[in-house]
Amino acid sequence: MKTFFCALCVLCGFHSALALDRHAFTFSDYDLKVRVIPATQVFEAQGKVTLQNTTDEPQRRAVLQISSTLEWNSITVAGKRVQYLVAPYTSDIDHSGALSEAIVRLPREIPPQGTIDVEIAYSGKIARNTTRLTNIGVPVERAAHSDWDQISESFTGVRGVGFVAWYPIATDAASLSDGSAVFDAGERWKQQEAQASFSASICAGGYATKPNVTVIANVTWGSRDASQVEAGPPYAMCNSFAWTPLGEAIPTFVVSDYKRLNLAPTAIQHITGHESYARAWAAASDKVAPFITQWFGQRQRPVQIVELPDQNMVPFESGSVFFTPLAGAEQKDIELALAHQLAHASFHSPRLWMDEGLAHFAQALEREQQDGRSAALDYMDARQPPLREAEKEFLPAPGKTPKRPPRGHPLIGATDEVFFRTKAMFVWWMLRDMVGDDALERAIRGYRPEQDKEFSYFQRLLATEFHRDLEWFFDDWVYRDRGLPDFKVTAVYPRRLIPQDWSVTVSVENSGSAGAEVPVAVRAAYGDERKRVEIHAHEKSAVRIPIPATPQQAVVNDGSVPEFDTSNNAMEIKTDPTR
Repeated sequence: MKTFFCALCVLCGFHSALALDRHAFTFSDYDLKVRVIPATQVFEAQGKVTLQNTTDEPQRRAVLQISSTLEWNSITVAGKRVQYLVAPYTSDIDHSGALSEAIVRLPREIPPQGTIDVEIAYSGKIARNTTRLTNIGVPVERAAHSDWDQISESFTGVRGVGFVAWYPIATDAASLSDGSAVFDAGERWKQQEAQASFSASICAGGYATKPNVTVIANVTWGSRDASQVEAGPPYAMCNSFAWTPLGEAIPTFVVSDYKRLNLAPTAIQHITGHESYARAWAAASDKVAPFITQWFGQRQRPVQIVELPDQNMVPFESGSVFFTPLAGAEQKDIELALAHQLAHASFHSPRLWMDEGLAHFAQALEREQQDGRSAALDYMDARQPPLREAEKEFLPAPGKTPKRPPRGHPLIGATDEVFFRTKAMFVWWMLRDMVGDDALERAIRGYRPEQDKEFSYFQRLLATEFHRDLEWFFDDWVYRDRGLPDFKVTAVYPRRLIPQDWSVTVSVENSGSAGAEVPVAVRAAYGDERKRVEIHAHEKSAVRIPIPATPQQAVVNDGSVPEFDTSNNAMEIKTDPTR
């Protein structure tokens, strides 16, 4: 009734929502007090947000969105109630598939770059909700393992924007049925609010006796040392957290019966009784750490692991914390996960293609350590299909020439994970093949995020270690998106030199719009001989490869360079045994 009254009394004072600018304000500061009641799934929050007008015009309306399973209780400015209209807003940015949107009429116009403090209170329940996934056909059980956010007696885990809007946000609608729209919306929100300060006191309460639970969030371990039990009954376990600045982190908290295992370089919060699993992860970390340090330098922060209670739950990484099941994982998979986390602990960049791309590159390197180069290439190849799909706009329709080339998604500003994770992983691997391990390691270890003010910063770092012009490569793969190469072996010319030696000339064409340095191999019964050749977009090249055996097949690309079509990458070699 209260919400209806608020809406009715101000309805005439609001303009059409079609003209609403949901990005007029950024949230420069959050100061929240949160209480969850696990026995009843209740969530309660109150506090203050500071809004800053980032437009060039004075603003009188602001948008505050929370999960549709929560209800606005009050919105005030300087202790006085303000007018606001509450309406549901369909968006898969929340696991329920909708938001509760408050359009707030501020008591005065806020000038450009001006700020205003808004006091808020809201509450409701947060239960496991698979609505947005089942709406697009995901089976219920699989959806529950992905959207595991919930408040419950056995486990409470609540992620932020992109999962549960447990703190106020302001975004445009996004649908999971629209490709990567939800992920892109989440990335845009994180980038917009990267400099915000976010503090929250989180209490798990309603216990008849003193609780044996820990409240954990994805911030540094030091922020978790102030846990206190509120006097009762009923009792509450409380902890305070600060994300300053918010950066790329998605504020996330969990509550369960946790124990802590500290074995440098990894700190693990595991569920009581699971110490053996935690020690297995710690041992894997010890094994992987020296190799990752060699590539990325000394760790700047600890690796932090928090256990999820169901081994089928999908892991989640945010900030400095990796939330994952500990039980049931294969040893090699544990090592791959830790390679990713250790790389993040050693290397940080404000550029996603570097920060995430290098962490995924670290996993490919670790896969190579485990079972050799072929295993690493297979690991990367398994991630190619979504990249090919994302780049297919660069493929012209048969018999047609596009009027203008697509703009694509340049890595330097990409917000789609297919690009800043998968494509970037390939870019780092290709750079490694071109310049060698030593030069790339030195350039990575010499990187300083505070000095990265220009797109070409890392390119210049690499140039000091490897004296070769790579401008064309960065232009095709990093600064611009030109799609993928498309290699084809067009001809082979074998020539016998002496009875057991041959020379094979292999002609290769790249019909794609991106150039690359690619391996070309001539195979024989004993193995192969190969050379690397630089082939720019829409160009041809030929390479002569000697081989001490009868050649059988010529192949371009061993899988280290992503491309549209690999079906024409090989050609059988016909030889005349009499010549």
